[in-house]
Amino acid sequence: MRDNEWLYRGRLGRFVEELITPHLYGSTSPLHLTAWRVPGEPVPFDEAVGQEFTPFEPGTPWGRGWSTLWLHATGSVPADWRDTAYEIVVDLGFSPRPDGGHGAQAEALAFRPDGSILKAIEPFNRYLPVEEPDAIDLYLEAAANPDVGIGGAWHPSEFSSLDTVPDEQLYVLRQVDLARRNVEVWELNEDIEVLAGLVEELPVDLPRRAEIVVALNAAMDALDPRDVVGTAGNARAALAGVLSRPANASAHRVLATGHAHIDSAWLWPVRETVRKCARTFANVIALSEEHPDLVFSCSSAQQYAWIKQHYPELWERLKQKVAEGRFVPVGGMWVESDTNMPGSEALARQFIHGKGFFLREFGYEPTDVWLPDSFGYSGALPQIAVAAGSQYFLTQKMSWNETNVLPHHTFWWEGIDGTRIFTHLPPVDTYNSRLAAFELAKAERQYSEQGHGTISLVPFGYGDGGGGPTREMVAKAHRTANLEGSPTVRIGTAAEFFEEASAELPNPGTWSGEMYLEKHRGTYTSQLRTKQGNRRSEHLLRAAELWATTATVRTGLEYPTEELRGVWETVLLQQFHDILPGSSIAWVHREAEANYARVAGILEGIIERSLAALTGTGDAVLAVNSSPVPLAGLAPFTVGVPEAATGVLTVETGGGGWVIDTGLLRVVVDAEGLLPSVVHTPTGRELVARGRKFGLLQVHNDRPSMYEAWDIDAHIGRVVEDLETADSVRLVTSEPGLAEVETVHSIGESTITTLLRFTAGSAAIDLDLDIDWHEQRRLLKLAFPTSVFTDRATSEIQFGHIARPTHANTTWDVARYETCAHRWVQVAEPGFGFAVANDSTYGHDIRRDHPGGAAPGTTVRLSLIRGPMFPDPETDQGRHRLRVSAVCGADIGTAIAAGQRLNQPVREVRGANAVAPIVTAEAPGVLVEAVKLAEDGSGDVVVRLYESLGARSSGVIRAGFAYTGVERTDLLERHTGDVTTTADDGVTLSVRPFEIVTLRFTGVG
Repeated sequence: MRDNEWLYRGRLGRFVEELITPHLYGSTSPLHLTAWRVPGEPVPFDEAVGQEFTPFEPGTPWGRGWSTLWLHATGSVPADWRDTAYEIVVDLGFSPRPDGGHGAQAEALAFRPDGSILKAIEPFNRYLPVEEPDAIDLYLEAAANPDVGIGGAWHPSEFSSLDTVPDEQLYVLRQVDLARRNVEVWELNEDIEVLAGLVEELPVDLPRRAEIVVALNAAMDALDPRDVVGTAGNARAALAGVLSRPANASAHRVLATGHAHIDSAWLWPVRETVRKCARTFANVIALSEEHPDLVFSCSSAQQYAWIKQHYPELWERLKQKVAEGRFVPVGGMWVESDTNMPGSEALARQFIHGKGFFLREFGYEPTDVWLPDSFGYSGALPQIAVAAGSQYFLTQKMSWNETNVLPHHTFWWEGIDGTRIFTHLPPVDTYNSRLAAFELAKAERQYSEQGHGTISLVPFGYGDGGGGPTREMVAKAHRTANLEGSPTVRIGTAAEFFEEASAELPNPGTWSGEMYLEKHRGTYTSQLRTKQGNRRSEHLLRAAELWATTATVRTGLEYPTEELRGVWETVLLQQFHDILPGSSIAWVHREAEANYARVAGILEGIIERSLAALTGTGDAVLAVNSSPVPLAGLAPFTVGVPEAATGVLTVETGGGGWVIDTGLLRVVVDAEGLLPSVVHTPTGRELVARGRKFGLLQVHNDRPSMYEAWDIDAHIGRVVEDLETADSVRLVTSEPGLAEVETVHSIGESTITTLLRFTAGSAAIDLDLDIDWHEQRRLLKLAFPTSVFTDRATSEIQFGHIARPTHANTTWDVARYETCAHRWVQVAEPGFGFAVANDSTYGHDIRRDHPGGAAPGTTVRLSLIRGPMFPDPETDQGRHRLRVSAVCGADIGTAIAAGQRLNQPVREVRGANAVAPIVTAEAPGVLVEAVKLAEDGSGDVVVRLYESLGARSSGVIRAGFAYTGVERTDLLERHTGDVTTTADDGVTLSVRPFEIVTLRFTGVG
């Protein structure tokens, strides 16, 4: 008869709790402790050890939130322990949370007296080796990181900002002891965990399951409770047979790679991430010394750079492990960035700076893109990644979809230009695996390519706040390497996995276009100031590089290489997938805002110096067009005399409002400041849906089910408060070329002031919004209900645009109710379109609309501002200014120009000389994205351009400087092909839709 599993399960739980866990260690001996409480922010080792340390005992409370305690531990190993296993065990007062609190707990880094790093202490990695038994002497830098997320991802936390941290101590030091380690008991515990976990995954009627239960019962019989240590070997012997049974020939293959997902900021500030990296990397290096087969995959060049800067001794050891192939850089990006909101050039620079660092420091280039946790993936990313030399892509986040399941786990991902990249979505559904039986079984069970492929990747190690793999995880990998009933596990590199997977699946399925995450839709809107800082910085960087390059080539002004590099690294860091999306604590976002202000000052200085060198000394008022499209009568990338205003605008009063005619638009502004009629006069087309009004502000209750700063839930659309009544409406400007109407609305404690601007000869209605926002858990949208009937809306993304359905035919369409766009969106019927451009907004919703029984249309709405209270209780509170432009009769080219006008506006300088463009694109739809000097310091000029309309194009690129050669390169400015030049030194170009082209001009003089 089979053993009773109900009785076995209860017996085993008690067996482990009462006999195994208490005997993992034997006798203990406390170390002598003294301590120094750091009065402010963390200090380096050399400064800390020079302070006055005072006696400190276990049981003492310590650690105001975000504070640091230095412990000095000394002692010696008792003489009668010398022939046994022993180590130092530390308990800083850890929480019993099974997930470790996502890394939001106390942690410590152990130093030797000479300042070199020994190892780290984490909630599930609490031991330190003893190197000098006769003279133990070490320092522990203990960080009192608070558990910001305790209670759920929506409760406001007083630990979000350093200014609001309460005075109480968060932790009680429990233990800093020498402890005798009972290795055989520990090994037995690992045997039991693997087998007991496997039992729960095997079918109930499988003989293998019954066999393991019998063996576990036999092991419990073999262990003498009176002599656990002495009989642990007997218990292990009872399990040896079932542990030695080989895996099935058809078992799924798991390639497990060590990993520690370390959010570069999230529920902790950037300064703490620096220390988290040191702790995790130190533990990985120490573990690799114990287990030569351990391989650790680590992304984010920024995190390596922090170690190089702050921990030079650890950096040297890390470099050695990289050289050995044991510590493997992956991803090739500066950080694991968001990919929805970074601009075109910024997303390219993630790879340029990331891979550039790895090549300089290690002579190594990752060939994979490693983005397990970013909140959806832009359709432009395959081309960008491949253009940077990458071959493979990994994500885990798509398993978070709320409604639909991606049909593949290993597949081709095709971008908007047709570029494909070999992609893997690990079916284990986590990037923080512990190699538990249920995880391995899940990877095998869910693998979509069964019958065609046999292998998947499992990143293992504690993560989010770091930690990484542990010896317990390695033990599980060894036991499941070839175990009946389990997938086979082999530790290796991501590159090994991709090589094997692509070899056995040469023609997998294809996913085309963006990978839209059906979750975290609120990240397109949360933390408006952070998003504005990013947008402003990207455009200032573009202008600074353009004019610095022009000035260097034409005047010999020194190119500000290091200034630009430093600025780029700041901007790229802040595009991390919990900073730019607005999902970090207040500390992170206030610091980001300060950094953006500093960046703006540096870039404005570069632009000012460069333009002064180019225009010379003089009092003439000159207009500067830094954009790739004509603006204000100026060709792209030129400085010249500003265009004189033309056309006449008329304003008529009536019905409590005004009728304003710009020559291209006839607009009715009603008594509440809304626009019930907008007629495009060249076509006679009414733009406003019947019975609706343009410029309507709408307020939604915004209480998502779980992740407050991250999510906008579908139920948000059910209750809407329309701000149809204004506090005041007045005509503030009425001139021949300009009319402006100011409208003030109030909602709760907030005030929204909108300035409607109409310009003679323009088909655009500009809206300048001044929002003094004091609402929390409410979302403000701006609506344009149009008469345009279309089944798709076009949204700008990096290096092109994407079309998304406006209907809700499928579950995929239904779930895509909030989307991301960059500077513009457009809806169109054949021959006529309407666009909305912005200077700050990423979140949009664009849907088919049926206003009553009237003709159907399409409503375009922008998500302007939110007020979530977690992780930052003060998210978006205060004053904000942003700009929107509604453009009538707009095709894609017009929409692009509108976006450029708002984001790269014409600026004025005083000088003597006009400036001709440094480069000119004479090819329809081809836009220049970046002009810069080469990364290698050669003085070569690099020009990056792309096709913007989604059509094939050909033409000539002309350089406004002398050069001796030109070549096509990849994003890292490495030769990929020759080009043909014309008799007058133009470069002939033929591009496919949305193709990115990088040209390198050599011999510049």
